Amino acid sequence: MGEWTLPTLFQVLSQEDQIPETAGLDLSAAQRRVRAERQWTGAIAALTEILQKLGILPGCVGGVVLSGPTPVLSQPELLKQFKAWAFTTDQSVMSLQLPSQLSSALDSIWQSANANQTLPLFPQDPLASEQFCVVVTEKFGLVLLLSEDEQGNARFTYSFVPEAIDRVWQLLRLRVVMMRPQLSEQLDELIDQFPTSPPDYRLVTQFNQLLLDNLPASTDAPVVAQPLSTKDLAAAVNQVLQREESPLPCEAAMPEESSLDVDLLQAIAHEIRTPLTTIRMLTRLLMKRKDMAADALKRLKAIDHECSEQIDRFGFIFRAVELETSASKGMALTAICLEQMFKQSIPRWQQQANQRGLHLDIVLPPQMPAVVTDSALLDQALSSLIDRAARSLPSGSTIQVEAAIAGHQLKLQVQSNLADTTQTHKPLIKSLGQMLMFQPETGNLSLNLAVTKNLFQAMGGKMTVRQRSEQDEVFTIFLPIEASKLRQ
Repeated sequence: MGEWTLPTLFQVLSQEDQIPETAGLDLSAAQRRVRAERQWTGAIAALTEILQKLGILPGCVGGVVLSGPTPVLSQPELLKQFKAWAFTTDQSVMSLQLPSQLSSALDSIWQSANANQTLPLFPQDPLASEQFCVVVTEKFGLVLLLSEDEQGNARFTYSFVPEAIDRVWQLLRLRVVMMRPQLSEQLDELIDQFPTSPPDYRLVTQFNQLLLDNLPASTDAPVVAQPLSTKDLAAAVNQVLQREESPLPCEAAMPEESSLDVDLLQAIAHEIRTPLTTIRMLTRLLMKRKDMAADALKRLKAIDHECSEQIDRFGFIFRAVELETSASKGMALTAICLEQMFKQSIPRWQQQANQRGLHLDIVLPPQMPAVVTDSALLDQALSSLIDRAARSLPSGSTIQVEAAIAGHQLKLQVQSNLADTTQTHKPLIKSLGQMLMFQPETGNLSLNLAVTKNLFQAMGGKMTVRQRSEQDEVFTIFLPIEASKLRQ
């Protein structure tokens, strides 16, 4: 096929003057992406709450919901009340390869009352690169859009304007006519039942307030990213692997080439986190079913845990790289209670060790002082170091985490102790660009030590690394004790 001439949804809304750039002009591309994704997440949550409050009578159709590239409705009651279709190039979204019992459970949810169905898009269709949702009901019409502008910056917008919604529907209708012409008449009849008109101003005000109330915290914002093709991802990986690698000094300024690393990381994060987020959402939906068998529920919890772990891992890596490449290396630091942090983290670290047949030895002082740092990042950074040690040790080895007061600082030490075995275990670790390390044996992707050191420095501390042998590493972190505690 030739080049597409149909406009994107972003271009349609731009023509309606619905996308003014009023804030964030000084943000980086990564920061704009995070901001736009937070807004999208908040908007979907706000829309869900409003739809639940419409009071649709049983057996009646409350409206039509068109979205892409994945469905936005997950509540069984909403799936029964609204006719919903998802435009996608990936049909596997609606047919996950799960055990038969789970697959049938999914079918009963998604196909309830002939609800969610998919509408195919050509892979080269520009619509496939946009995250969107169009809703028409008796009381209002709404379009939500997460896309990119002409400069490649992520942008979120929404509109209740009837003319904008009509234009978007006509653009979507063209896809239906091209790809599923037998459905066009059915959709026309449904849409005609809900003519768009300006909504009550109180509903718009309610939506705005709910959007703000449902904004995820910036450090924990789930990513709902635009899909990247395997071709684009492979091209980014090849560019990095073909470049001559050189070690990155801890205090050195980031080279211009690091922008490619950020692009690569963003590509990997989007390619991995997007399907994981979808799988986790479907898994949690299944876990709420009262008829789920105990063994199936156990497996679902394992799936949920693994998805969350990988989503958090890539979120932490991207946050660290964002700090590494930003002009400002500092962050807002606060006094935190380490005793509480360790209480919450030790069970998770213990599970990390047990999964690989390792022993975890925790040595803490009788009284843990408060330290000045970033609580969330410190927890993630320590978990990352323990995970790094766990993935490089043979079964039977020990990871020791020890905390001790050293003057005006708290000394945290993560140490690997090899098991007494004649078997050699030397995992291969390769550099991937200027900031990442890759372990082919396990598929593990992690920050390199230079970036990790800089991360601890940004958190107000300092990290040193001592290599006792090819496999035994000792990570020592120094964190400043809260000043008020020093005077006591």
